[in-house]
Amino acid sequence: MRHKILIPTDFSKNATQALHYALELYKNEHCDFYLLNVFSVENNIMDSLMKMDPGSALYESKKLHSENGLAKVYDMIAMSEYENPKHQFKTISVFNNPIEAIKDVVEQKDIEMIVMGTKGETHSRKTAFGSTSIYVMEKVRNCPVIVVPLNAKRILPKEIVFPTSYKTHYKRRELIYLTDIAKKCESTIIVLHVSGEENELDKAQKANKQLLEDILEGTNYKFHYLPHYSVETAVNLFIESRDSDMVTFINKKHSFFGSMLTTPLVKDISFHSKVPILVMHDLRN
Repeated sequence: MRHKILIPTDFSKNATQALHYALELYKNEHCDFYLLNVFSVENNIMDSLMKMDPGSALYESKKLHSENGLAKVYDMIAMSEYENPKHQFKTISVFNNPIEAIKDVVEQKDIEMIVMGTKGETHSRKTAFGSTSIYVMEKVRNCPVIVVPLNAKRILPKEIVFPTSYKTHYKRRELIYLTDIAKKCESTIIVLHVSGEENELDKAQKANKQLLEDILEGTNYKFHYLPHYSVETAVNLFIESRDSDMVTFINKKHSFFGSMLTTPLVKDISFHSKVPILVMHDLRN
């Protein structure tokens, strides 16, 4: 079976870094990599649609720039020392809003994983994530995503941190991407429980923890506990102290993960600068 991996690119350094990370992560797997570039004229897609018709000089100019950029990315892979007969590459240039284009490709090509940079070519230092990466993490709910910072190491993850409160039960199919990566990379999954004043798990939490153990069977996993911290602080401290290689979340509606991305708390996520994030989705939402 061939994996189908989507790599959105705006030709920035961060997008190139995400591509290289994906090639390393899936180096032993048969894969079709879809390199997607989305072009428009205006920041507002409606203005762009009104001002640029297919066949117009402006449209054709933007389309040519997009196609040439994808060709350069393809040539970069071909002319580098990279050579992997298990990998095939396909380029997609499309006029659209980036978010809608990603959704369309995920649906049309039956994509199983998106790998993208945390930020695009503007690379603002004031935010941890660009608007496109935030939207993909939160809203493209039928496909997981790995978001790769510019400074991430291009190595297989040996330690993956999975924060949890044990207050919800997980389903095996929600975590299959985590367990697959852990198995093929021989990673250790660190299940990190962050608690407030209550140290003891209640009956429901104990049951959810046991269910998680059942799901993670067949992988290397360990349980850790950090008391009296906010989730953001605990994850930051843990990852930085252990030099972990990846952090993963289940994106549930109204969860702490959502709040981390959509409120000023995002500024407190310090690990974003070097640690890739695997975002999976609650399939019940």
